[in-house]
Formats: sequence, structure tokens, C-alpha cells
Amino acid sequence: MSDPRLKSKLLVQAGARLCSQRAVPAMVTRRGDPDAGAVYIKINGFDRGCAVLSQIRMEDGRLAWLRATGEATVSEADADAYIDRQAKYDPDLWVLEVEDREGRNPFDDPMV
Repeated sequence: MSDPRLKSKLLVQAGARLCSQRAVPAMVTRRGDPDAGAVYIKINGFDRGCAVLSQIRMEDGRLAWLRATGEATVSEADADAYIDRQAKYDPDLWVLEVEDREGRNPFDDPMV
């Protein structure tokens, strides 16, 4: 049985709020369809590089995050280029940009 699905807007807002509660800067840099747009998290580790995480569903319906830009970090320009390419296929996507030198996903528990 799959988990209930949050609307994209609510999921992104929840991620931003988690970051705020943990004193980690985050902002929504792209707004898509509030109900069903794909969700990406751009984690900016500054001098450590960036990663883009893509929301996926496991076979059993659970939410998971895939490092869409690969295991190694990439430059911020490469991360932005990846997101821009995805937006050409899906203009309704959402992007939550997180500024965290440790490269942590706000949906990982615990992030602190």
C-alpha cells in the first residue's frame, strides 16, 4: 500500500519549514503546478559543490530521493543546467534550494 501523497506545493513548503526550524537557509527558486508538479531539491554546499535530488516513489509507494546529478557533487552551474533541462520537459516542476555546507537533505531525519 502506498503512502498518501502530498500536493507538490505542500511538500516544498514543508521542506522549507524544516530548514527554517533547523536554521538552514532555503528558498523556493521555481514554482510549478501546486498539485502535481515534480519536486527537486538543489543542495548548495558552496565550496563542496551542489547536488540535485529528485523525488521518486519506491515500488511500494514510499517517497524517496534520488541524487539526480550523480553521487559526486557538481558545480552550481551544472546543477542549474540540469534543472533547466528538466524544466524544458516539465515546466510544472518545483525547486527548493537549500544552502547547507554539509549537503544534507531537509527530509532526512535528523538533519541536524
